[in-house]
Amino acid sequence: MKFEDKFFSQQGQNSPDFVPIISADEDSELRFDDENPLPILPLRNTVLFPGVVIPITVGREKSNRLIRDVYEGDRLLGTFSQRDMSVEEPGFDDLHKTGTIAQVIKILNMPDNTTSVIIQGKKRIDLENIISNEPYLTGKVKLQEDPQPAGREFDAVVSSIKDQALKIVELSEDMPEEAAFAIKNIEKPDFLVNYITSNSNLKTEDKQKLLETNSVHERSLKLLEHLTQEIQMLNLKSDIESKVRTELDKQQKEYLLNQQMKTIQDELGGDPTQQEVEELKARAKKKKWPKDIQEAFNKELKKLRRINPATPEYSVELNYLNVMLDLPWEHTTKDNFDLKRAQKVLDDDHYGLEKVKERIIEHLAVLKLKGDLKSPILCLYGPPGVGKTSLGKSIAKALDRQYVRMSLGGLHDESEIRGHRKTYIGAMPGRILQNMRKAKAANPVFILDEIDKIGRDFHGDPESALLEVLDPEQNNTFHDNFLELDYDLSKVLFIATANTIGQIHPALRDRMEMIEVSGYLLEEKVEIAKRHLIPQQLKNHGLKSSQLKFSDNVLAHIIENYTRESGVRTLNKKLAQVMRRIARRIATEEPYNVNIKIEDIKDYLGVQDFFKTEYQGNDQAGVVTGLAWTAAGGQILFIETSLSKGKGTFTLTGNLGDVMKESAKLAVEYLQSHAHMLDIDPDIFNKWNIHIHIPEGAIPKDGPSAGVTMVVSLASAFTQRKVKKGIAMTGEITLRGKVLPVGGIKEKILAAKRAGLKEIIISEKNKKDLEQIKPAYLKGLKFHFVDTIDEVLKIALTKQKVANAVKFS
Repeated sequence: MKFEDKFFSQQGQNSPDFVPIISADEDSELRFDDENPLPILPLRNTVLFPGVVIPITVGREKSNRLIRDVYEGDRLLGTFSQRDMSVEEPGFDDLHKTGTIAQVIKILNMPDNTTSVIIQGKKRIDLENIISNEPYLTGKVKLQEDPQPAGREFDAVVSSIKDQALKIVELSEDMPEEAAFAIKNIEKPDFLVNYITSNSNLKTEDKQKLLETNSVHERSLKLLEHLTQEIQMLNLKSDIESKVRTELDKQQKEYLLNQQMKTIQDELGGDPTQQEVEELKARAKKKKWPKDIQEAFNKELKKLRRINPATPEYSVELNYLNVMLDLPWEHTTKDNFDLKRAQKVLDDDHYGLEKVKERIIEHLAVLKLKGDLKSPILCLYGPPGVGKTSLGKSIAKALDRQYVRMSLGGLHDESEIRGHRKTYIGAMPGRILQNMRKAKAANPVFILDEIDKIGRDFHGDPESALLEVLDPEQNNTFHDNFLELDYDLSKVLFIATANTIGQIHPALRDRMEMIEVSGYLLEEKVEIAKRHLIPQQLKNHGLKSSQLKFSDNVLAHIIENYTRESGVRTLNKKLAQVMRRIARRIATEEPYNVNIKIEDIKDYLGVQDFFKTEYQGNDQAGVVTGLAWTAAGGQILFIETSLSKGKGTFTLTGNLGDVMKESAKLAVEYLQSHAHMLDIDPDIFNKWNIHIHIPEGAIPKDGPSAGVTMVVSLASAFTQRKVKKGIAMTGEITLRGKVLPVGGIKEKILAAKRAGLKEIIISEKNKKDLEQIKPAYLKGLKFHFVDTIDEVLKIALTKQKVANAVKFS
């Protein structure tokens, strides 16, 4: 709200005369004829209300002439606000049609050669048309009467307007003291409304709308609404200023306290901030790092000195410098190249795993001859519990290197690898550099555990971020977002672990040397239990070796009946369970057998969890033994085919996946198209329903390796010929009758051997896989290598018919 009680004051010889306020009550009689044209003065950004006195600056030549002519005459003119302030020569359409008759009170010539005019509004008028444009606008107008409202409601509104206006004067710092006095002394309600409206902060368009409002009562209500909003704004402004003032006072207080603290610190021996900087500088002198890193550190240290310790930026910069100092840039531990010792360490810690141990020894031999610390990237993959992760500790021990491990299971944020920008609140380096910081050496053995279980979402792709880490050609310049400097990871021996390599990103898999860690034989598990698991669990449970003894037969019984896995993790849990029961009996002085017997196992472990899958013979047609790979190792499975009279429908059961269903359809199609080879009547397929079932329906099954088994099962069912005794098979089939190679050969062979099978049919192209398997695993087995389904049928089916053979006549 603004109040203009005085327009000018005497400021010297050239100043205009003092102009008093003309009271709204001095409403002299208007000598005005509606029929005669009235001089029209267009107003820019101003609205004149009846009874109100305002000063205006006249700039247009026409307006100047109009003012002087009117001043010499009856001093009356019409004022109308322009619609568009930029129009220099306004016409009838450029003016609002409601205005005010004004009386010119005083013309003032200002020191800057401009003319100011003081005018007072008299009555509201409507502009009917423009009579002339020269020498200035004249028009025909019509007077409007403002009836004086009465009643208690109007009196209450006017009283509220006065109270609100006085409150605004009180709250506003820009209001003159005379404003409140002027408002209090206005007695006419309509003049009060016009006066406050004219001096309010309303926009010109809103003031014009109020001028056009014929009802003084309605005009007063709209004004009251605006004053209420203005008071709310002033209160809000006051609250904000109070808060800012409080904050400034707080900062000033903190500054004074910091100055006092600085004085006290100086008296006690120095500034701790300066001591901190000197400590960083001293640590940097002991660091062994590249020249460019030294220059970057010095630059950041200078920056730290310039930062106020009370600001958040100081802690961010201090944390950054500490990270730089903690990282092992060129500090490496000395490798132990005693290959015989390394072989002994690996053998002592892990039984079996000959291929992995051989690869590690080869790597040590290369390092010993070449003297280059650059390491390859190894990836150990295989089923759970076979010792992939713990193998990393043994490798670190064999090399005398530091050991760090990073779990990637469920990792889905790229910043976990590359870190955050240091400008972010709570920023920190990625987990790669965090573990390097923990290792305190630039050449540790770094285990990237569960690399096949990395997630991916809107936070980024961690697998792609790992490409730079695991690429031997790039990881010498690894870039972390927090560090913002290249860090050399080429000396690190990265060892990744995974259960299946199919879920690893192909580009990532291409950068690693894949080493399979397959499952253990029963004999190997027994040996691992005796060498590692039992001594470890005896120590964990406070038992002595003399208090508990396991025979090989007991261990074999536990492995076969209470575990079903390729590794030894579950076996370790079962041994711990046995020892807990023994520890309880020793603590309560209950009797027990020191030499554990098979009969005691049920008492310690309960009813057996698994039943050994046994070969079911060849007395029934359509039942064939297949070999399957699972995450827990290999196992045998049975494919059963049943025929019944009907319309040739085909049914598959056993919780089969899409690939296995397709193999079954291929087998049926092949047999139909080659029925003549087995002397099968083609009409049988239209008169007999086929049902193929694979037992253990609760377990999902998928994959193409059961193709040959399904063909033999169908052929046996339709010919009623027996399948050769003690034989199992695996292989993918094609519609042309080819047998394709499959994976997991070692696990499948172990499963066949555990089940007591003697012969195995596999693809000719799988022959190379046998060369990588220890001869001990193959002992007692006969292999048939085939290229076509015809060869499979000749080997698998006998000429002998089963008892009670079905007749298809």
